[in-house]
Amino acid sequence: MSPNKAKKQGQLDLVAPEIQARWFAQVRKAHQNETTEDYVELIADLIEHHQEARASELAARLGVTNPTVTKMLTRLQNCGYIKSEPYRSIFLTQKGKELAKSCKRRHQIVLDFLIRLGVEPEIAEFDAEGIEHHISEATLKAMENFKS
Repeated sequence: MSPNKAKKQGQLDLVAPEIQARWFAQVRKAHQNETTEDYVELIADLIEHHQEARASELAARLGVTNPTVTKMLTRLQNCGYIKSEPYRSIFLTQKGKELAKSCKRRHQIVLDFLIRLGVEPEIAEFDAEGIEHHISEATLKAMENFKS
């Protein structure tokens, strides 16, 4: 067969290496931010529903150990997202509140879109939790404007 064999219908050309490298770099960055976003969003939810967020509650809801939460809280505090003292509630800084608001917005747009597509709410909630961290603003806008 010739080196220029026909592509299957719908198959895209392989992109240039520098473009593909940029895409993978964006995915790696999204993975790094994912845990931070999950913690900040959960802290905001706990404060909204229980008027406080505690490390033990975070550990229980995230399915991780208390030392894992403590390590992450130190990281969040160093990044300026939270204020925390030993044996006290955890509070979001203004920077943390802004991140939580952005995360909730992204989550809600993805969730609403999946439900409009006919995905069962429980499955849509689970899927939205992963998708929200890896989606561009352009795609979010398209999802938001999608009419079923």
